[in-house]
Amino acid sequence: MKNTTSLVPRDKLLQFALLVLCFAAWGTAANMTDPLVKVFSKTFNMSALQSALVQFAYYGAYFCLALPAAFINKRFSFKTGMLTGLGCAAVGAFLFYPASQAMTYGYFLAALFILAGGLSILETSANPYVMRLGSEKTATRRLNLAQAFNPVGTNLGVFLAATLILPNLNAADSAARSSMGAEELKAIVSDELTAVMTPYVGMACFLVLIWLAIALTRSPTSDSNDDKSTKVDFRATVGRLFANKHYRYGVMAQFFNVGAQTCVWTFTIQYVMEALNTNEVTGGEVLQYSMIVFLISRFVMTWLMSRVHPAKLLTTMSVIAVVLCAIMMATNNMTGVIALIMISGCLSLMFPTIYALSLDGLGEDAKFGAAGLVMAILGGAIMPLFQAAIIDSVNTAVSFIVPAICFALIAGYSLFDLKKRAQGTSAADAFAK
Repeated sequence: MKNTTSLVPRDKLLQFALLVLCFAAWGTAANMTDPLVKVFSKTFNMSALQSALVQFAYYGAYFCLALPAAFINKRFSFKTGMLTGLGCAAVGAFLFYPASQAMTYGYFLAALFILAGGLSILETSANPYVMRLGSEKTATRRLNLAQAFNPVGTNLGVFLAATLILPNLNAADSAARSSMGAEELKAIVSDELTAVMTPYVGMACFLVLIWLAIALTRSPTSDSNDDKSTKVDFRATVGRLFANKHYRYGVMAQFFNVGAQTCVWTFTIQYVMEALNTNEVTGGEVLQYSMIVFLISRFVMTWLMSRVHPAKLLTTMSVIAVVLCAIMMATNNMTGVIALIMISGCLSLMFPTIYALSLDGLGEDAKFGAAGLVMAILGGAIMPLFQAAIIDSVNTAVSFIVPAICFALIAGYSLFDLKKRAQGTSAADAFAK
């Protein structure tokens, strides 16, 4: 009980609980989106590269909206930022209904962009807010604890995709569809897109409920902004952040982390289908197993961080992930599938750990620093395009060289962090050099 109280103060438990719901919500959205690459590839008869634009729209929105979120948080409060993000995300999710009626790929991409834009604002606000709900000494562990509930959402997202979307895909392949009549093909596509729409509209309703709960809850004093009337010195803040080598490298590490995570989960179904000669449903089941491993590992890693320095754990997990990717590339069979599932265990601590390490010692600059780390989620838009191009030209197994390189670069950042910490006791002083 003592450790729990010190990690999250008793008077801030309600705010922490509501934030946990937000973490779960964007986990659900992200992992319902991953299977859409395969769904749209089949429904709209597109290449892997064309269908990967789903992730480009989703994570591209994160990049575009993170900076406006920082201005909202700086000028008003984290609560205002979260309410803005939740509202925008709910609108985007509701737009899946008219998109399913229009049956146009571009309409779905637009809905995804609005949804992800809202989640970008929400995430830019919620992550640093969690770090402020208690002692700075426990900020990394507290963020990992909150992020541990994100995979609860990811598991729900994969479950919804596996039960409501993937089983409703028609078995007809591209050749069969090309020989169908216009009306028959339209009916099939309509059924498939209706299946896509249903869980997103349900999620929109859930986001509205969270919005109401947060709006009716009083914010703690840690969310107050005593400097509302002053002008935001954006240029000076960006200058300080860019001059901070540790923060700058942290943003790069987050870019490659999200890129690796998106690559691994986006192309899990394709890898399983090729390795085991099976269908999308089995691939969806393996993705679900990966999310369960991710969920369990989040809590395990949070516990380990009370005994092992977070940067040391990050180094170890990054190196193991590189090895697992190599196994997948060399053994395109059940052994590779098992390695694929285990990678999710390595991924479990990466985002919150890189996030917390990068913001360490930034003070008030952390509000804009948080935006830079969320903008780094652009890696989820860029890296899958490289992997998809390799899939189109070679095969899925070889394409996992892309996340392997990303994991190697993350290991480099964690080693840099450990080196800097060994050189001085003041994180703020050491990291600015």
